[in-house]
Amino acid sequence: MKKVLIISYYWPPAGGIGVHRCLKFAKYLREFGWEPVIFTADNPEYPVLDEGNYKDVPDGAVILKSKIWEPYNIFKFFTGKKKEDRIHNVFLEEEKHGAFHKIGIWIRGNIFIPDARKFWIRPSVNFLLKYLNDNPVDAIFTNGPPHSNHMIAYGIKKELGIPWHADFQDPWTQVDYFPQLMLNPLSRKIHEAMEQRVFKNADKITICSDTWKKDLESIGARDVDVIVWGYDEDDFKNISDSPSPKFTLSHFGSLGPDRNARTLWKALSILKHESESFSKDLEIELVGFIGHSILDEINSLGLSENLKVSEHIPRSETLARMCAAPVLLLILNDMPNVNGRLPGKLFEYLASRRPIIVVGPEDSDAAKIVAGVNAGTACGFNDLDNTVSHVRELYKKYKAGSLHKNSSEISIYSNKNLTKKLAGFLDGMVSNK
Repeated sequence: MKKVLIISYYWPPAGGIGVHRCLKFAKYLREFGWEPVIFTADNPEYPVLDEGNYKDVPDGAVILKSKIWEPYNIFKFFTGKKKEDRIHNVFLEEEKHGAFHKIGIWIRGNIFIPDARKFWIRPSVNFLLKYLNDNPVDAIFTNGPPHSNHMIAYGIKKELGIPWHADFQDPWTQVDYFPQLMLNPLSRKIHEAMEQRVFKNADKITICSDTWKKDLESIGARDVDVIVWGYDEDDFKNISDSPSPKFTLSHFGSLGPDRNARTLWKALSILKHESESFSKDLEIELVGFIGHSILDEINSLGLSENLKVSEHIPRSETLARMCAAPVLLLILNDMPNVNGRLPGKLFEYLASRRPIIVVGPEDSDAAKIVAGVNAGTACGFNDLDNTVSHVRELYKKYKAGSLHKNSSEISIYSNKNLTKKLAGFLDGMVSNK
């Protein structure tokens, strides 16, 4: 069986969606002729933890780890956090601390290039070169962000020439928060130069949406294909499909200031005030890290008594709540590259078979996928009339008991089938060596 070295900062016990890209690939690769060898951090700073993810680690797989130093105490100092606090995406923290927050962001963008794991790159290259001299592999697979993963593979590729597949779950210089890094001209050039090294040296590149594929190609990436996020059929076995008794609109995952669905909150407020029945039945369920400005806005619209917030729950409970939600919310980033944004949870939403409201452009990749499997409808960021109309229609179906589960074929988005696609790319790299 051929071997692939998977370099991933995120690995169990990491929680959240980011860990699942590499974890699910590793889980299924053996079925397609590839043995995964994992390299990850020994003492990482994960925002959330979930011991339940260990169940997907392949039995007997080699797991290599090396120490990492991360500068999060510096960011915590500038944002007034305690040393024991965990850091979410710095752009979700919002500017409660004014100038200190901005200083932390500036340091993140201009000093820690490509990201806060930069100090892990050189030690990891040295560690892996020694390991690979005695334990050769047929290919390397990296996923970013963090893009330090890619720079580790770049260092190995230069020395050993092992075929390298670079995968992007989010873009690098084209990511939505890149303009917020407050980069000086030199720092921007360094980011761009590192990105180009990946494009020029990786034997294969994949990214998670069609629009972002075109975006990467527009700045010089070659041989780019798409592997979307997916869902794992195993995760949905033995989950009850009994819906919540309330008219619950549920969102799972972090919501920062760029995902504040203002038009949706306003629509819910309008419907609440026009119907006592709607007011009693409505529940807004937000699971994950929620920015204070979003909570303030929801409360200001008179929806506080309808709001249910859980900052973090185990993945198993997340999926159970997802399958019980009468309606699921997919709130996209209101940013220039939104059309390519395919959140990982979208495909788990599809697997839950519940109706989906996409808050974002009707021509976005996410909206097209949802419409393509008859799973829901998109409501534009500023389209109040359509949002009110659509939520009202869903509520009527809820009252009539006709919010049926979607039965469309979605297996092309299963993690097993997506791993088969990845294995085909790995086979092609090795055969072309």
